[in-house]
Amino acid sequence: MSSRSLHLILPTKKKKKKKVVVQDPPKDDLADKIANMSNLNPYKCLIYIYIYMLVACAKFNGYQLATMKTMNLKYGLKAIYLAFSLTRLLERTSSLLVDTRYENSELEEGARSYLVSSSGMTNRIANLDDMEEDAWTMVQKSGNQFTVNGQPFYVNGFNTYWLMVFAVDESTRGKVSEVFQQASAVGLSVCRTWAFNDAQWRALQISPSVYDEKVFQALDFVISEAKKYKIRLILSLVNNWEAYGGKPQYVKWGKAAGLSLTSDDDFFSHPTIKSYYKAHVNTVLNRVNTVTNITYKDDPTIFAWELMNEPRCESDPSGDKLQNWIEEMAVYVKSIDPKHLVEIGLEGFYGPSTPKKVQYNPNTYAQQVGTDFIRNHQVLGVDFASVHMYPDSWISPSITNAHVEFTKSWMQSHIDDAENFLDMPVVFSEFGVSRKDPGYNTTYLDTLISTVYKTLLNSTKKGGSGGGVLLWQIFPEGTDYMDDGYAIVLSKSPSTSNIISLQSTRLKTFNSLCSWRCRWGCKKKHALENLLYHDEL
Repeated sequence: MSSRSLHLILPTKKKKKKKVVVQDPPKDDLADKIANMSNLNPYKCLIYIYIYMLVACAKFNGYQLATMKTMNLKYGLKAIYLAFSLTRLLERTSSLLVDTRYENSELEEGARSYLVSSSGMTNRIANLDDMEEDAWTMVQKSGNQFTVNGQPFYVNGFNTYWLMVFAVDESTRGKVSEVFQQASAVGLSVCRTWAFNDAQWRALQISPSVYDEKVFQALDFVISEAKKYKIRLILSLVNNWEAYGGKPQYVKWGKAAGLSLTSDDDFFSHPTIKSYYKAHVNTVLNRVNTVTNITYKDDPTIFAWELMNEPRCESDPSGDKLQNWIEEMAVYVKSIDPKHLVEIGLEGFYGPSTPKKVQYNPNTYAQQVGTDFIRNHQVLGVDFASVHMYPDSWISPSITNAHVEFTKSWMQSHIDDAENFLDMPVVFSEFGVSRKDPGYNTTYLDTLISTVYKTLLNSTKKGGSGGGVLLWQIFPEGTDYMDDGYAIVLSKSPSTSNIISLQSTRLKTFNSLCSWRCRWGCKKKHALENLLYHDEL
């Protein structure tokens, strides 16, 4: 399929008809209609028309309409005529923004020339790729919402932790591109991955402040490739666990330097170990990408920095030690990079500061690991909350409906807290189920994913704090040896892929200022609900 796109802004007449009749464009008067449309004053509301894989979609006033009617693209401007017809659904003058994708590049050039030759249209034609480049700006936070260019931004994303180590070698680098391509195809827009590998195989940080340039260049490639597929990255800076070095490796380095350390949790309190971590943060954030020549701290491809993957400090159940570390490191990251968002990387367990909330924890042990969801996220410099969900690990590996019910209550509790106490978005940055669990089947996986997606959507529709979710995890084919049991291979999982794609479409409905403002009590609420609640595209 041709990769070029045509971007048009066509003002349309005010009409009050509510039904859409899609017909072949008349041969004689289409050019006159388009020319006449250019003489009208445009309105601010936008409609998006996509012709891609023989599917046409219109997005306007907070709605997205999909028509599965096969489009015979040989009729040239039929896509434009479809867009013109869809404006009848609007009850006021509107500006029409058209993004058409053609199977035949010659046809696209012909259509472009035809429109340029129409009266008054020359200055209204722009290159879509240039506009998308201009729109590739930093993700920001406005209250309990993410925004990009002032528009709401809701996350449907995934985890693939090994991208950097795979990008080191030419024989495996292609898998990075492959996973981004497959994720982009189902509308996933954010990926969470590691920006650390401490003294392990293909280590980024060989010893404190000593780096392997080849591995750093691999991370450069990951970031540049993510941008190519319009995927933003959450980069985690260290692990709580031993995998890829993490907290235990930092303590090993400290002991090797002669420090008196008694616990891996000294990572959070010993000045020298904290200086190791700060040095790593400083190096990563100030890295100049060898592919794009953009400094990491200036790159909008990076969605956010994560202080640590799943921090725990079990030696101090009061939570004070971890709290002090979060306070220090969040401010430190912001002192280097005030542009990007920062999150902690927590699993979401409730702690001593909220005794009435511990009932929502998956088990009694969860409140003894030194984390405290609400208290931790009230720290200066933390922009959004992070929560993980693993009922099969936390409650029981034997799958039951209780896991689904826990997931719903766990999500809702944290969404409510993020809205009522924190005034920030919450991202459920890891969730999944292991194929190794007794009773696992694809039906249960799809049920769990659908439950997570619909719970988030309930928040989104109300303007709540549910900012997004990230599956753990998406793999391409041929990477089975990295699978921890949770991997989803999209090319082998058609039902799961369809659910993911549908959620991406639903969330994009809200990723515009118009839908953000209109979603409470819009006149065409019924049409919107048909899209939001249908289980199939």
